[in-house]
This record gives sequence, C-alpha cells and structure tokens, in this order.
Amino acid sequence: MGFMTVGKENSSDIDLYYEDHGKGKPVILIHGWPLSGASWEKQVDVLLNAGHRVITYDRRGFGHSSKPASGYDYDTFAADLHKLVTTLELRDLALVGFSMGGGEVARYLGSYGSERVTKAVFISSVPPFLLKTGDNPEGLDESVFAGIRKAIVADRPAFLSAFFKDFYNADVLGGTRISDQAIQNSWNVAAGASAKGSLDCVSAWGTDFRKDLRKINVPTLVVQGDADRILPISATGIRTNKAVRGSRLLVVAGGPHGINWTHADELNPELLSFLK
Repeated sequence: MGFMTVGKENSSDIDLYYEDHGKGKPVILIHGWPLSGASWEKQVDVLLNAGHRVITYDRRGFGHSSKPASGYDYDTFAADLHKLVTTLELRDLALVGFSMGGGEVARYLGSYGSERVTKAVFISSVPPFLLKTGDNPEGLDESVFAGIRKAIVADRPAFLSAFFKDFYNADVLGGTRISDQAIQNSWNVAAGASAKGSLDCVSAWGTDFRKDLRKINVPTLVVQGDADRILPISATGIRTNKAVRGSRLLVVAGGPHGINWTHADELNPELLSFLK
C-alpha cells in the first residue's frame, strides 16, 4: 500500500513496505521470522470489523521491504518501528508482536517509552532472553544458534521446509488446523526474504530484553501455545509474563508456534477483548 524510507545504503534508499487500513484506535501487527506482514491474514479483517485502524509492515529484509546488507539488530528494528509510528502520527496505539516481532515491542517500549502506546501484546515471542549466560541459565546454548546459522548457509530452502513443519506442528495439526498449501505459502514468503537478513536475524534472537520488559508500564497480554517447538513457553512466554508487571498470560492448549494461523479462532476473541 505504501513505502516509507528509514535509511540509505550506498546509492539506494532503505524502504519499509506497510499497509494502513481502517479507522479507529490503531493497532500495529509486527510479524515473525522469516515471514512478512501478510502472515496476519487471519487477524486483519477481524480487527477491522471491530473498528480498529490496522497497520502491518514488512521488517527490513523481508516481504516487499528493501533488503539491505545490514541493520538486522533490535536497536535498528525498533528505530524502524519508531519511524513508522511517528511518520503516521500514531497515538493511543497497541503494539502486537508475534515471535521475533515481540522483540520489537520490547525494545521499542524500552527505548522510546509508552507516550504513544497504550497496550502491548506478545504472541509466541522471543523475550526475555534466549541466549544462555551465567545469569541466564534458562537460555539456549550458543551452539544452538550456530547450528541454525550453519544450516541456513548450507541450504536455506531445505532448512525452511523443516522449520515450518515444527512452526505449525504439521505432524499433529496438518490437514486439520493447517493445510499443506498454507505451509507452502509460508515457505514461499520465507524463500523470498533476504538470504543475508535471514541469517543475520538468528544472532539478533540472542538479544537480552530483560531491562526492556521491566520498563513496560502499559497493560500487557502474553499469549503462547504450550506445544510451541520453536520457542518453548517455559523459556519465553512464562518468563515474559513474570517480567512484565501486571501482565496476563494466556496459554493455548496444544498450540504450536504459529497460533495466529492454527488457533486463530481462540486467539482472535482474546485479542479483541484485550484491545477494547
């Protein structure tokens, strides 16, 4: 629907593709890796019909946005989001982040505060801190991230095929809550993303959001499936709920990572109720 320039790389502008629909209180939907804003297909119409202004955008390197060779870190991602928020002059805003998009929500609020934001939602999200360190024993060993990077470099299309099987728990939910065609569509979007951006984002997953979460002072909803194979709820959603003062945790029974597709019928009413 539109493009917004957030920077420059050599002779080319770095542009973010965004869609801005409807009227009412604004909601920004921030997608996960390695997808695009189109992954919110099952939420956009529901939110529009409920009277919200709905904005989706493609993170740099993904979807229709520019694919620069750098900037795949959360400080830059949050700055890109801030440029979108200020350019569109949004206020009384809800930020909804899925998976990697939850990192943007955390870092945005940690860096720019809640002057323009009134609610936050983390769905199957990466915070608080995925990397195992001396003061974060619940995290994952660096070898896990190194293995993912190695697999992406070796054969990114093959890696994505295996990744989406676990993203949607296809062995359990395939043919009932998600079709082969929907999984293939996710693969198609992911395969079209920047190869370098897809690789560099893996390192960004190890970002420490604990200080950001402590700064959040708006009503917050945390939603995650208890069968998430990509980001186990014990390492992410449960800890985020504990870290954000006054937040509410909704656990989706049998939900995989991609609950915004497979369990939209359960997620959407909760999302609408929270955003009222």
